[in-house]
Amino acid sequence: MTAHKDFPARISIVTLGVGDLDRSARFYEALGWSRSSASSPEIVWFRTADSVLGLFPSDELAADAGVPNIGEPSFRGVTLAVNLESPERVDAALRTAVEAGATVVKAPEPTSWGGYSGYFEDPDGHLWELAHNPFFPFTEDGSLDLP
Repeated sequence: MTAHKDFPARISIVTLGVGDLDRSARFYEALGWSRSSASSPEIVWFRTADSVLGLFPSDELAADAGVPNIGEPSFRGVTLAVNLESPERVDAALRTAVEAGATVVKAPEPTSWGGYSGYFEDPDGHLWELAHNPFFPFTEDGSLDLP
C-alpha cells in the first residue's frame, strides 16, 4: 500500500512538551545533538538523521494545540526510539544519556525478538528506547532501510 497523494508517509517533526526549556535543551546537547540555528528563546530545534526534534514549553504546546494542560501523566502511551548498530552501541548510548541526566527505566537486555533493548527517561519523563534490531538494516546516511 502506498501513501495517499495528499498525506505523505513521513514524520517531519516531533515536538516534546517540556517543563524547563533550558534544562531540556542542555540535556539533548549533552547527548551530542546539534541545536539548529532556527532555534529561538521560545522553541529549541535539533536536527536528527531523518526528522527534527522540537522542545517547547508544555503549557504553550497544549495551548497551541487547543487542548487542556492536565499535567504530565506517568506514561504517555508513546516512546521514541533510536536504533543502533550493535548491543555495544546501545550500552554506550545509554551511558551517554545517563551522564547527560537521564534516568534508566529498563536496563538493556536481549529481547524475545532477537534484538537488544533498554529504556530511559529524559528530564521531562519522555521515554526513549535504545535498541539494536539486527533485522533493520541502515542506509549509508544512517536511516533505517525497512522493506
